[in-house]
Amino acid sequence: MATTQDVRLRVFSLNCWGVRYLSQHCTPRYQMIADLLKEEDFDLILLQEVYSEKDYLFLKRALSHCNPHSHYFKSGVIGSGLALFSKHKLLDVFLYRYSVNGFPYKAFHGDWYAGKAVGMVVVNIGGMIAHVYITHLHAEYSREKDAYLPHRVAQTWELVQFVRLTSAAADLVILGGDLNMHPSDLGIRLLRGYTGLVDCYHATQNFQGCPDGATYIPQNPFTSKGELETFPNGIRIDYILFKGSATLAAKCDSFSTTMGHVPGQPFPYSDHEALSVMLLAQRQQKKQEEEEEEEAMASSELLANLIDTVNEARTEVKVGLHHMEGMRHTAMRMGIMGLALLLLEMLIALVPWLAVSTEQGFPRATFYLLGSLSLVTLVLTGVLYIFYSTQVKALHSTEEQMRLAVLRLQEQVTSRGPHSR
Repeated sequence: MATTQDVRLRVFSLNCWGVRYLSQHCTPRYQMIADLLKEEDFDLILLQEVYSEKDYLFLKRALSHCNPHSHYFKSGVIGSGLALFSKHKLLDVFLYRYSVNGFPYKAFHGDWYAGKAVGMVVVNIGGMIAHVYITHLHAEYSREKDAYLPHRVAQTWELVQFVRLTSAAADLVILGGDLNMHPSDLGIRLLRGYTGLVDCYHATQNFQGCPDGATYIPQNPFTSKGELETFPNGIRIDYILFKGSATLAAKCDSFSTTMGHVPGQPFPYSDHEALSVMLLAQRQQKKQEEEEEEEAMASSELLANLIDTVNEARTEVKVGLHHMEGMRHTAMRMGIMGLALLLLEMLIALVPWLAVSTEQGFPRATFYLLGSLSLVTLVLTGVLYIFYSTQVKALHSTEEQMRLAVLRLQEQVTSRGPHSR
């Protein structure tokens, strides 16, 4: 590959909170976002919760001169909400939809209808091939009683595998989005440990923004203050991560966030804070075998922790799998009851044909009411049984993948011998 000079790459990420008719001040906020992006000189713009294609098209027109290349990732019923804008030409685009993503009957949460996914684009930046990933994982909703933790862990695992298996040929890997996880959460530890991605917040010495890099803060008028009672400084759930390759060294030169207000404006860009990073990429000589071996020896010290992390994730997936199997059994029992009621109704319908008297022995209105109830019960439970079955299979597949991953990691520890400890 041809050598190139040092590359400076500015990346922007924001959860736009663009739920039409539910989010406040959507139209003026999108105008504010467009004005900001036109003023700045970003190479890559990663946006989440752009649920209306009308809003995407507005941004596409507004950014046509500074970021002429873009893609809108469509998924689910209302869309994934993922949109990417680039100063550089997009070479390839792909979308992977997560196999588990909440429940359709919890419509107020809405994650299932969004079809949460990870989008990937390949761009050529000055002769450097960059694989850029944008995602938005399932929301938490309750820190104490997180019913969606197994779903989010399973999504993280699929994200990890997707990045690992598609980025082998990349010089630079960038991942950004709303991960809905705190920095110390299981999913973040799994993502960083397994992919080798580096968190920009920890990788830079030049940070400006909210304390601890928080991106969901009580000072923002759009945030839910009840969710932040135990976090007076806010929480960090939005990320930009990166890594280089054997032939390209990358580092984060600067990192900044918005701080809950916009000068001269009555409200902020979103309920989340925006992230902006400057990445520096520099070509380097391909590492010699001795250097690679030394790095492998150093990384072996982290394998034990990674094994523990994967086992912890596997346990959470098993919890979700057990819960989903219980829900499937409940749906099956309810379906059997609906079928029994329907058969009983059919027997009742035969009574006038078998009885000597021709008088109607059962009230017609009650007959139709019970028949409708049993039929609706049978259909709904049948649909739920099919849904839960797909979720059981997806979680079981994830758990099996994690089991094999642990075995492979343990073999690596064994093959490196006792000197790696």
